[in-house]
Amino acid sequence: MREFGLIGFPLSHSFSQKYFTEKFLSENIDDAKFLNFSIPHIEDIEQLFAEHSLKGLAVTIPYKKSVIKYLDETDEVVKTISACNCIKIINDKKIGYNTDVVGFERSFFKNLKAHHTKALLLGTGGAAAAVKFVLNKLGIQHLDVSRNASEKTIGYKDITSEILKEYTIIINCSPLGTYPNITEAPQLPYDILDSSHYLFDLVYNPQLTMFLQHGKERNCTIQNGYEMLIIQAEENWKIWTA
Repeated sequence: MREFGLIGFPLSHSFSQKYFTEKFLSENIDDAKFLNFSIPHIEDIEQLFAEHSLKGLAVTIPYKKSVIKYLDETDEVVKTISACNCIKIINDKKIGYNTDVVGFERSFFKNLKAHHTKALLLGTGGAAAAVKFVLNKLGIQHLDVSRNASEKTIGYKDITSEILKEYTIIINCSPLGTYPNITEAPQLPYDILDSSHYLFDLVYNPQLTMFLQHGKERNCTIQNGYEMLIIQAEENWKIWTA
C-alpha cells in the first residue's frame, strides 16, 4: 500500500485527505492511502519519516519554509522562493517542489484584466512567496502588507484610498477568515473598493470569506482559493507518481 500524506498544524482546515480519498475511490486506485499528520513542531517530521514509508507529502501552514532543511534536494522554484508544498520521496531521498505556483497562476490569470497591473499582498508566509513568484512572472508590481510595517512592508493602517486606487488587485495570503473564524477579515478600507478591483483569497473554507463578501458587495471581481487547491493537488499527484 502506497502512503501519501499532509503535514501542517493544525489540520482542521485541510481538504487534502478528503480530496485524495475520494480521488482514489473514483479512479479505482486501491493501492494508495492519504493520511493527515498534524505535527506541532517541524522537528517531528524526522520521526514521521522514520515511522512511515511515505511516497509523497503535501506541506501546508506553517511549514512551507521550515521544511526545506529536511530535504535532500529541491527544484528551481523552491530554490527561488524558499517555500515548498510538495515532497516526493524515492528510496528515502526527499525532493521538494512548489505546486502552489502553478495552482495560483492558472486560477488567478483567468480573471485578470488589462488595468490589473499592481497588487497588494496581505501576509508574508510561504503561500505569499508563491504568489510573488507568479506576479513577477506576469510583470505585476506588488506591495507587501503585514501586521507590522518594516522596510519591506507597509502596515494595514498605512493603506490609503490613493494606494487602493493604484493597486487594484488585493490578494489575501494570510489565514484570516478561515473556518471556524469566519467573521475575521483583513483590516482594509473596503468602502473605497469598486468594480475595478480584483480580490483573490487563498482561503477556500468558507467559500465566501468575509474578505470576499466585502468585495462582492462593492462589485469587485472575486475568487477564492478552492480551484488553486485542486490544481496544486493534481500537480502533486503527477509529481508523486511520475
